[in-house]
Amino acid sequence: MSIKKRGDVWHIDIVAPDGSRIRRSTGTADKKQALEYHDRLKVELWETSRINKKPTRLFEEAVILFLKEGKEQKSFSVKQARAEYFLSKFAGRELSSITGEDILKSLPETVERTGKAVSNATLNRYRADIMRMFSLAYKLDWIDAVPFVPRAKEPKVRVKWITREKASLLIQNLRLQWMKDVCFFALSTGARMSEIFTLTWHNVDLVNRVATVTNDNAKSGKARALLLNHDAVELIRKLRFRNKCEYVFTRSTNKRVYDIDRRDFSDACQLSGIEDFHFHDLRHTWASWHVQAGTPLYTLKNLGGWETLEMVNKYAHLNADHMLEFANNVTFTAQSTIDTLNKTARNS
Repeated sequence: MSIKKRGDVWHIDIVAPDGSRIRRSTGTADKKQALEYHDRLKVELWETSRINKKPTRLFEEAVILFLKEGKEQKSFSVKQARAEYFLSKFAGRELSSITGEDILKSLPETVERTGKAVSNATLNRYRADIMRMFSLAYKLDWIDAVPFVPRAKEPKVRVKWITREKASLLIQNLRLQWMKDVCFFALSTGARMSEIFTLTWHNVDLVNRVATVTNDNAKSGKARALLLNHDAVELIRKLRFRNKCEYVFTRSTNKRVYDIDRRDFSDACQLSGIEDFHFHDLRHTWASWHVQAGTPLYTLKNLGGWETLEMVNKYAHLNADHMLEFANNVTFTAQSTIDTLNKTARNS
């Protein structure tokens, strides 16, 4: 017989129409339920082989595809956490039975740790991960279509920047010297906080005026060059003489820094008359200064290590000079026509 009991659970042993052998647990100690599972599986195998019906795929299989694809990515631990979250919602469900409405209802409403409402940006990240699971399954022809799930509306991109005068005042008002160095470097290079605090002397080349952001420290997961302007080079040379740590930016005790001193930064902003300003806004400020100085957006994209040109378009409005030369390519009237109209008006 093709059904046997092992311990308390019934197992099946079936030969499929294509000759392959399928052995698996039914997951139940009830013989009647096990027989129903056995018969249903035999029917599905027959339909798959005779009428080209797609085999049943469970949600867990799509999760495995998703995790295999992302295992080398920097944010893999986050992907694992979201995979576990969605498994708690859809484990055991057939992929084809999960609708867009099901997915929309499954998205988290509150942050488990704080109890606060989940932002639309976070909802969209959860949405992106589960949609990727279904997309991978679709590419393997496991499902006929990817469910539609609308994106949550996010607020417009916030671009906050300060003038050079305000920036100088901010650094002057910082109490800690290492915070002055970190903020000065951020304003000189546009480096992200994580890139600054993981920068080692091994990855600094003062001869060629470049620092290397390694792939394990880059936001995109791809190594990139961090070009050092004159200000950044001068700062690093000063730090080299007084720093005995492996990392470039340290506290006075030569211990590695993992985060900024938020109280010092906040107090300095307040003393400088700068409101609603965060450390990452130093990067926005650096980018804004570049655009105002005429740096092309494509060049800025490469300097700042952005993945797409769309990510730097938010700074385009700060300088329209590069478009003025094209504005006069099309005019409503030629100058000769204007002169004629003025002459006619004077004679009338």
